[in-house]
Amino acid sequence: MTVDPETKLPEHIAIIMDGNSRWAKSRGLPTKSGHRHGAEAARKIVNSCVDRNIKYLTLFAFSSENWLRPIKEVQGLLALFLTVLKRKEINQLHKNNVRLRFIGNRSGFSEKLQVNMGEVEELTKNNTGTTVIAAANYGGRWDITHAAKNIARDIEQGRLSSAEIDLKLMQGYMSTNEYPDPDLCIRTGGEHRVSNFLLWQFAYTELYFTDCYWPDFNDSELQCALDSYINRQRRYGGHQEDNRAEGTGDA
Repeated sequence: MTVDPETKLPEHIAIIMDGNSRWAKSRGLPTKSGHRHGAEAARKIVNSCVDRNIKYLTLFAFSSENWLRPIKEVQGLLALFLTVLKRKEINQLHKNNVRLRFIGNRSGFSEKLQVNMGEVEELTKNNTGTTVIAAANYGGRWDITHAAKNIARDIEQGRLSSAEIDLKLMQGYMSTNEYPDPDLCIRTGGEHRVSNFLLWQFAYTELYFTDCYWPDFNDSELQCALDSYINRQRRYGGHQEDNRAEGTGDA
């Protein structure tokens, strides 16, 4: 598709892909069918973002809370995750100049899955198009806690002093330290919450909620979210659109 160069699109979009199970239930299908169609929706949205030259796309693929779901559903999610990492899918993304990265606690996954994740990152590390960040076994509280532990470790080992801790330093210890904070977060499925996703990073992120279940989320739905974003004035706690000074809320 052709994008108007004057249109101010978000540099970084984050998506909470919710509603796979309810989509399947509403059609009398097994839960795994919802996850399978959800994976196809993710593939299409990645391509939509590539077409629009969106620089960063973060997908909430597998939360740390997903382990609390029924064991068969967890196994289905993990199997689907492995399917997405198959060579055919990755080669196509690589061909499209997409860089793939993962954030989250990898130690919770099998050795095979961890190896696959590392191979994908290595293969695509020099690509310069859209960076797709998959949040896998990720939680916002885990991210902040992990950063705090690493800061404490560096203080204990004499590489850092408590006086040096500020917002910039803290940002450097977050799992997303290589990327700008999301400009827009989209949540599908009708729920109006962020569910422990990128809590630190969402300080000034615009939020967009839709009743559309994730398997039905397509390019047109994405455009609706982008239209909503484009028509908002971002103040970052101040009065001017380009004012990123600290604050407690929009003026």
